Amino acid sequence: MSQPAIVLVHGFWGDAAYWSKAIVELDRRGYGSLHAVENPLTSLADDVHRTQQMVRQVDGPVLLVGHSYGGAVITEAGDLPNVVGLVYIAAFAPDAGESLGSISEVEPPAAAANIAPDSDGYLWIAPDKFHESFCQDLPAEEALVMAVTQKAPVGSVFGDTVTDPAWRKKPTWYQVSTEDRMIHPDNERRMAQRMAPRQTIELDSSHASAASQPAAVADLIDQAARSVS
Repeated sequence: MSQPAIVLVHGFWGDAAYWSKAIVELDRRGYGSLHAVENPLTSLADDVHRTQQMVRQVDGPVLLVGHSYGGAVITEAGDLPNVVGLVYIAAFAPDAGESLGSISEVEPPAAAANIAPDSDGYLWIAPDKFHESFCQDLPAEEALVMAVTQKAPVGSVFGDTVTDPAWRKKPTWYQVSTEDRMIHPDNERRMAQRMAPRQTIELDSSHASAASQPAAVADLIDQAARSVS
């Protein structure tokens, strides 16, 4: 099998540019087919549809990489025949019938109180709490930009359930963020363990591990890509 294309799927409160540092790292390692989905964050079905549209544009094998809620997206979108593996970066990996909300209730994240809806039903991290909640290991100026440009999801997405998890059929890799305040690290460990991934790594990082430790995240993606090539 040829080297797979890498399709990166962002989560809540970020956009495709969240992957910028990891993209540079992967490019340095010779990955010429890199794609970052821009999801609307309006429903799981909408985001799965957009991700699958991009996967179908790729002529050849695809490695799907999801951060945070992006893990739920790749879990539902990953059954396409050219998807050869799934990489979860501090991500949700729901089983059939599970939602982000039901998983978070098992072990609530430390920063849950810093998330609130607006009058239109979009969920926001309080800008003055963004740094400490999402990316406490990034410089303050970088966190400020992320806070101001955060991409808020529609609150109802937290209740959308996965129907047919691709991780039950495709090889997986998982990165746990041990200092994650958006998804409880023990929830990440639990989701990783039940998938029986080919590899699990733990990084001493915030939820924004691809921004704070892009080389280590790129290492895992690289290992996954080599494994399925």
